[in-house]
Amino acid sequence: MRGLKKQRRIQVVTIAALALALSTALIGYALRDGINFFRPPVEVAANPPPPSEVFRIGGLVEEGSLVRGQGETITFAVTDGAASIPVSYTGVLPDLFSEGEGMVGTGRLIDGTFEASEILARHDETYMPAEVIEALRDQGVYRDPGES
Repeated sequence: MRGLKKQRRIQVVTIAALALALSTALIGYALRDGINFFRPPVEVAANPPPPSEVFRIGGLVEEGSLVRGQGETITFAVTDGAASIPVSYTGVLPDLFSEGEGMVGTGRLIDGTFEASEILARHDETYMPAEVIEALRDQGVYRDPGES
């Protein structure tokens, strides 16, 4: 009788471990396309990702780089003070998007140009994404508004 209880416990623990491993694998598989890693321009310039990798890039829109092309295509450069990456975007930009302001884009690096599928800009006059602030601070470009 004792051996049967011990065997049953081992079976339950084994099944639970397999179920946990399977559910973890399924969650990872489901999220594989939804996870986009953030990279500052200096990291993209130093170690360009393959064209198949979707990632997020953020920094400041470089002054004098914003060019509105034919139709809805817009090109500009994003910088963190140490490197500058050209960006191409087809679509309507957010209202508060402008030169010298922070932005985050999602897309792929193709032939040295970041082809964005989505552009995010600040949602009010004082907001900047935390990832962009951290990348700019690492390059010595960003200062908190409260600093003098």
